[in-house]
Amino acid sequence: MSERTVLSIVHNHPGIRPGGAEGYALELHRAMAAAPGWRSVLLAKAGPPLARSGRVHEGTVVEAVAGSADEYLLFTDGYTYDWFRGTITDKDFLTRHLRKFLEAVRPDVVHLQHTLFVGYDLLREIRTTLPDAAIVYTLHEYAPICFRDGQMVRTFDDEPCTGSSPRACHECFPEHSPRDFELRRRFIQSQLSLVDAFVAPSRFLRQRYVEWGIPEERILYEDNGRVPPVRVAAPATRRTRDRIAFFGQVTRFKGLDVLLEAMAMLDDPEVRDPAAEPADATRPRLRGEAAEVAAIMSALLGTDPPDPARGGPHLYVHGANLDLQVGDYRERVAGLVDRLGDRVTMMGSYRPAELPDLMEQVDWVVVPSVWWENAPLVIQEAFTHGRPVICSDIGGMAEKVTDGVDGLHFRTGDARSLAKVLSRAVSEDGLWERLRGGISAVHSMQDHVQRLTGLYAGLLERRPEPLGDASPGDSSAAALQEVTR
Repeated sequence: MSERTVLSIVHNHPGIRPGGAEGYALELHRAMAAAPGWRSVLLAKAGPPLARSGRVHEGTVVEAVAGSADEYLLFTDGYTYDWFRGTITDKDFLTRHLRKFLEAVRPDVVHLQHTLFVGYDLLREIRTTLPDAAIVYTLHEYAPICFRDGQMVRTFDDEPCTGSSPRACHECFPEHSPRDFELRRRFIQSQLSLVDAFVAPSRFLRQRYVEWGIPEERILYEDNGRVPPVRVAAPATRRTRDRIAFFGQVTRFKGLDVLLEAMAMLDDPEVRDPAAEPADATRPRLRGEAAEVAAIMSALLGTDPPDPARGGPHLYVHGANLDLQVGDYRERVAGLVDRLGDRVTMMGSYRPAELPDLMEQVDWVVVPSVWWENAPLVIQEAFTHGRPVICSDIGGMAEKVTDGVDGLHFRTGDARSLAKVLSRAVSEDGLWERLRGGISAVHSMQDHVQRLTGLYAGLLERRPEPLGDASPGDSSAAALQEVTR
């Protein structure tokens, strides 16, 4: 059998702006390229609003990533995106530019990780141009269901939405009538009907889409696979497990403000666990000769010496994209950070290669999202490095973290509930070690690729063999050069 080609399409390249789904898509692409019998090509949205600059070459919207022969950037500069319907209004973008790229690559499988910025009707263009190709769509969140950035969080009280309907959606967005939302649903579902198989990384999300109208048999539950890190963070020995971390994008839906508020409550006697050590100024601190003796003993025992400058739990925030948030949220986060003073360190964005070092600095990873989530990659990353996770008690988070086994749950959006859980986490003897011991192996990318290629092969078996040579060969390379000029 000749080599088969899979084209992956994603809404952003992580080299332009970090993101969970984008990082996963790049990892999958590179792992797929190494799979026997498969050729992988990645097409990622670039340019504004994700980057400051747009396309360089006039006459084409596709540009090869520097130094790569199988990664391409897609620019939508000059085209208007209809956020409500999820479509580019000028179909010339699809029927001329995208069509040329599809014809040049000639993939056997098109695997969409997202349609944001390009549009759901990209699916119809794929089916028109590539009638024999299999189409797979990974559902990373709820954008087809929910107009509020796919978060399923109500606009008027920021509570998680338990189910969409034209009337319920109209209550969140009164400027759009119930009929508008019904037409939106019909349009999106008509495009999605062209998909051969959907992939859902969590059972919770899968059920939501079944309830929305996608046939259950067309949605495969398959957790995201992860590439093992070059080095796993060491389980540093500490007297107290009071180093807390947030990793990920800083948006109002990710709940960093809830975590910051919870940190500020840890001195409240009603919150602090009775077994907890005194915090901050009330904690005894070593000085002078006593500190030197403690440092020597710690070196001999292989433990961390007490830090005289630290008193009580400390939060490290590894986050990006706060600059993209609306002003009131940025101000709220800034105010809470000022209030916490030296008990929080804003670390900024990070590269995946830095994770082992960053994880070694912390004990707990907190995922305080106020929306349902799907399969947060940060949970897999924490588990890979042996760090228990404290998370909100809903959706994909509660599914991926088992309360009392490999992490702890708290009431979603409730800072006091989170504060009580944090207080227990940093003070209960043996809790961290017990939860660390309950962490199971993360789904490997190797197994993930094997499962996906099995899905691809099964779908292609149901389709007729394409006419002519199915192998891209040299002609495809020449065609791609022509498209990207």
